[in-house]
Amino acid sequence: MKLSIIIPSYNEAATFPKIIKRINQVKLKAEKEVIVVDDGSTDGTRNKLTKISGVNKVFLKKNQGKGAAIRAGLAKSTGDYVLVQDADLEYDPEDIQSLLDPVLQGKAEVVYGTRFLGPHRNMLFWHLMGNKLLSLVTNVLFNTTISDMEVGYKLIPAKLLKSLKLESDRFGFEPEVTAKILMKGIRIYEVPISYAGREFSEGKKITWKDGLQAFYLLCRYRLVSF
Repeated sequence: MKLSIIIPSYNEAATFPKIIKRINQVKLKAEKEVIVVDDGSTDGTRNKLTKISGVNKVFLKKNQGKGAAIRAGLAKSTGDYVLVQDADLEYDPEDIQSLLDPVLQGKAEVVYGTRFLGPHRNMLFWHLMGNKLLSLVTNVLFNTTISDMEVGYKLIPAKLLKSLKLESDRFGFEPEVTAKILMKGIRIYEVPISYAGREFSEGKKITWKDGLQAFYLLCRYRLVSF
């Protein structure tokens, strides 16, 4: 199997070289390619990225959002499976093999990590409630039992991901891709992962407005499937 790891990066000059180093160090039971998408950063990311070898690079002229950056990386991917790796240090590449194992063992087609069943740094209360609420809405609307819909670690077949005709430019990628996978009747397999969430003072970008958009998108795609 070949795994395409897409790293959308916006103003993460301090962390994305570290995450690339971690990915290169981790040993996987799959061939891997790393695709870094600079989403119009203004903090020197482009300059640092040009000096890093061994990764595929995509440069967007202006900031368009995580979803748009993922689509740009997906267009350059050549792997059988795709995993999105945030450019910060919240998700640990050592967990990637845990997502690959159910696929390699023939147990699953799509695998999500779950931050609530593995070791993690406690979230802010309202972030936790927002995540729990969005997972509950997903479960009610799509008759499933996902514990962490908003998780960043999602392992998805490249052919399937490219067929979904993704539209969301910002953080709406998570609810959109989940809704469209579930609408195809695919059951999502979950595995525990570690998580070290950041605070806003450390550069965290997602806000309550993105939570409202996620709720809207879940409802919108459920109505489309009727």
